Amino acid sequence: MARYKGSRINPKKFERGQIKIILMVLPLALFMLFPIIFIFCHAFKPMDELFAYPPRFFVSRPSLDNFENLFRTARTSGIPLSRYVFNTVLVTVLVVLGSVVLSTMAGFALSKLRFKGKFAIMELNNAALMFVPIAVMIPRYLTINTLGITNTYLAHILPLISMPVCLFLIKQFIDQVPDALIEAAYIDGASDFRVYRKIILPLIRPAIATGALLAFQQVWGDLQSSTYYISNDGLRTLAFYMSTLTSATSSNTIAGQGMAAAASLIMFIPNLILFIILQRNVMNTMAHSGIK
Repeated sequence: MARYKGSRINPKKFERGQIKIILMVLPLALFMLFPIIFIFCHAFKPMDELFAYPPRFFVSRPSLDNFENLFRTARTSGIPLSRYVFNTVLVTVLVVLGSVVLSTMAGFALSKLRFKGKFAIMELNNAALMFVPIAVMIPRYLTINTLGITNTYLAHILPLISMPVCLFLIKQFIDQVPDALIEAAYIDGASDFRVYRKIILPLIRPAIATGALLAFQQVWGDLQSSTYYISNDGLRTLAFYMSTLTSATSSNTIAGQGMAAAASLIMFIPNLILFIILQRNVMNTMAHSGIK
């Protein structure tokens, strides 16, 4: 190991010294890939393989029947599938943008500005990291009902736009920005907002990408808002529609399970693509956030 460090860590080309590292990491990587492989295989299994005993991990005869049944059932529903897609995209974009803007501005204030109560606010945010969604379900419902925004897009957006984990990661990343750089900007006459826009935002792009990814994952598959705050089917999201589509065909349990597998894959693919695109930024953010 010492000889390997002496040559170079993380070399650009393959070296024989990397083989032992690959052999150590490869089993763990394959183990982590199993759930993803299973989702793809399960979605393409024909009916007899879905209910085969003993259960099979890999698909033997791939079929598109599950997807055809899913889209055929969607065409027979009263509200077109495009309406659910529009609702989901609209809510996702607004929540991601709102979460990133709020988290970056709050992170800048908590990290670099001086004001009374900022440490108490940060501790409150850290405490919020411990809350699981079911613990705040009733307070969220009472808040939404009191504000009178049930059956509106705000009922989808407001409960999700505040992300304690996103604020925590971004604040930790902003802590790495040198104070001397910000003080030089103030000496040149820059305002707080100009420092935030011209210095902070360009330097924390990896943290912004990570926050956007976390916000996307949270809102893309969210069922809670459509279940508890929305009674108008035309305002519900694609995740809720996919979850109820199979139960609507409960008269045919086998077909329902096949459509559920296909729906799971459809909802999973955007998360996978976004993570592949942003994975380098996510790793950088986690590394920098763990330094302090």
